[in-house]
Amino acid sequence: MNALLLLLLLAQAPPPAEAPTLYISPSEDRFDVFVAAAMTKKKVPVQVTTDKDAADLVMLTTGVEVQKQSTGSKVARCLFMSCGGIEDRGTTSVQVVQGDIVVWSYSVNKGRGQKNRQSLAEAIAKHFKDDYLRKK
Repeated sequence: MNALLLLLLLAQAPPPAEAPTLYISPSEDRFDVFVAAAMTKKKVPVQVTTDKDAADLVMLTTGVEVQKQSTGSKVARCLFMSCGGIEDRGTTSVQVVQGDIVVWSYSVNKGRGQKNRQSLAEAIAKHFKDDYLRKK
């Protein structure tokens, strides 16, 4: 009886929406590969494609920019202030466009510079999923 009720409910439920296709533009430092991997790891409901013309959405990526702290500034900060927060920082940003319209944009800044590319990419995937796709 329960199985029959479940089948009736499933038959009346609307079909699941098809996931949009997303093309991630290549960047010079290949950060786009990290973003594509993060989309899978964070279970973002998109189909990543390598064909820009077949994509519903295009994500424009910039490479990771590393802001290095000089040794002198690190020593001076440790002598006169706290040593916390003096590691190199990595920043990047993305824009998602649909045609000529920017539909979502995000910028992220994290410690450890370029060594933290995976964390930067995962932050992008998480916020794309939560801030754009869930609200759409």
